[in-house]
Amino acid sequence: MDKRTEILASAARTFETQGLRGVGIDQVLAPSGASTRTLYKHFGSRDGLVMAVLEDRHQQFMAQLASERADGGAIASLFDTLAHWVNARGASGCMLLRARSEYAQANEAIVALVQQQKAQFHTEIAARVHTDLGCEEAALALQVWLLFEGATAAATVAGPAVIDQARQAAFTLMACAKAARS
Repeated sequence: MDKRTEILASAARTFETQGLRGVGIDQVLAPSGASTRTLYKHFGSRDGLVMAVLEDRHQQFMAQLASERADGGAIASLFDTLAHWVNARGASGCMLLRARSEYAQANEAIVALVQQQKAQFHTEIAARVHTDLGCEEAALALQVWLLFEGATAAATVAGPAVIDQARQAAFTLMACAKAARS
């Protein structure tokens, strides 16, 4: 593993457990054994590292989402992917939303990146609703997105089982939309 990748991986683990802004750079770099100079060489700044971690996290989730398919359809796959993600990484909430909250007044570029990533994800959900429903339904896509984001957050408190409840709620909404179309 090259040094940049090693720094990204260890920083992601540190940010996941200790937050993004509240942790010192020495703590962030310690697991990788990198120096501050190496950080600046690869990322330009501490905030550059945060942005790289957020980009990497988003790409990892989107890749996992694209690779997993469920027999229950595109919406089922969405919640199955979340369950697999949480089971593999733990229920610590959405790093992107935490970054947006922590950097809301401190770094517009980080906030903009998170907004862009969440918009991309919302578009993915809208495409999945279209796939399963057979037509575009913006309100339903928003509702499924809210269920997904809510399940991600609620899993930190109530455990991963809430993801199944969100999945069932999404199925209920999809069934109602299908019935309304007939």
